[in-house]
Amino acid sequence: MIGRKHIATIGGTALCALGIGFFMQMGGQSGTSGDMPEAVRQATAQAPVAKSGFSPLDAPGAMASRVADSLVDAPALSLADIMPQALPDVPLPDHVVVAALDQTGDQLPNLPAESAPALTCTVDADAVAEAGAMVRLDVSAPCLAEERVVIHHSGMMFSDITDAEGGLDILIPALSQNAVFIVEFANGEGAVATAEVASLASYDRVVLQWAGDLGLQVHAREFGADYDAEGHVWAGSSRDLTVAARGDGGFLTTLGRSDALAPLMAQVYTFPTATATRAGIIDLTVEAEVTAANCGREVEAQSLEVQADGRLRTRDLALTMPGCDASGDFLVLNNLMDDLKIAAR
Repeated sequence: MIGRKHIATIGGTALCALGIGFFMQMGGQSGTSGDMPEAVRQATAQAPVAKSGFSPLDAPGAMASRVADSLVDAPALSLADIMPQALPDVPLPDHVVVAALDQTGDQLPNLPAESAPALTCTVDADAVAEAGAMVRLDVSAPCLAEERVVIHHSGMMFSDITDAEGGLDILIPALSQNAVFIVEFANGEGAVATAEVASLASYDRVVLQWAGDLGLQVHAREFGADYDAEGHVWAGSSRDLTVAARGDGGFLTTLGRSDALAPLMAQVYTFPTATATRAGIIDLTVEAEVTAANCGREVEAQSLEVQADGRLRTRDLALTMPGCDASGDFLVLNNLMDDLKIAAR
C-alpha cells in the first residue's frame, strides 16, 4: 500500500511538470516575437484566424461578449404567462361525520413490578461426623470463589482455597466431641458449623501446626518400626482410615494448602487406641528439613495433644535453622510430642 501510494505521487508530479514545461515553452514563444524567424512572423501575421468558441487566454470581457452574442433570440414572455393559475372549485359535502372510537381494546392488567433477583452472597457451612472421629466440613460461598479461607477448630487452624463455585469439601480430624468449626474469609465473612463426635474417645490424636513453608513433618514409628519400613507413618506414607478401622495402625492427615497466600499448615496423626490389635510404644518425632526457604531462619510451630480426659495440651516450638550450606539435612526434635503407650485390647 505504501509503495503504490508513493508511485502515484511520483506520476502526478511528473505530469504536472510536463504541463508546466509545455506552457512555459508556448508562453515564451508567443510573448517574444523577436526570437522568431522572419518567415514565421510573416506567416503568422498574414494567416487568418477563425475564432470559434473561446480560449482560456481571452480576457473576461471579450469572453462574456461572445457568449451573449451566441444566444438565440427567443420570444419575450408576458407576466400573465408565468403567474400560477387558480384551480377549479371542488364541491364540499354538506355534512361531515367524525367517527370516534368508543373502545380502545382490552386493558392490560396491572402487574406487580418484578425486582431483579438478588445474588446470594451468604457463607454457609455444614459439619457431619463420620467414621474414625472425622468430620466432613462443607463450605458454600458463591461470592468468594477461589479465595483463601481459614478453618479454626479447638486451637488448630489451617488455610485452604475455595473452588471455582466458592465451595470447599474437606475431611478434618475432630479434636473435641462437641466439635465447633469456624470458617473465616479475609473480608470478614464467615460461618460456624458444629458436629457431635462421640467416637473421639477411642482414638489418640496429636497435631503439629505452623505457618509458611517451613519443611516440618510429623513422623510416627509404630512398635519399633524403622524409617521407611512398615509401621513408619509420615507424609510420604500416610495410610488411610481403613488401617485404623481394623485396629492395625494409625494414619496421618495433612491439612492446608501450601500454595495459598500466607499458608497455615497442620499435620494430624491418629491412632485407634481402643481397638489396637497389639501393645507397644509409638515413637513420635517432629523433623525439619533444611531447605532454601527456611535455612538460617527462625522456625516456630505448635503441637496439640488430645488427652484421655478430652483436654488439649499445647507446646510451642522455636528454633533457628542451620545455614543454607546444610540444605537437604534433617533436624529431629524428640521433645515436642510425647510417645504413645498402647495397650492391646
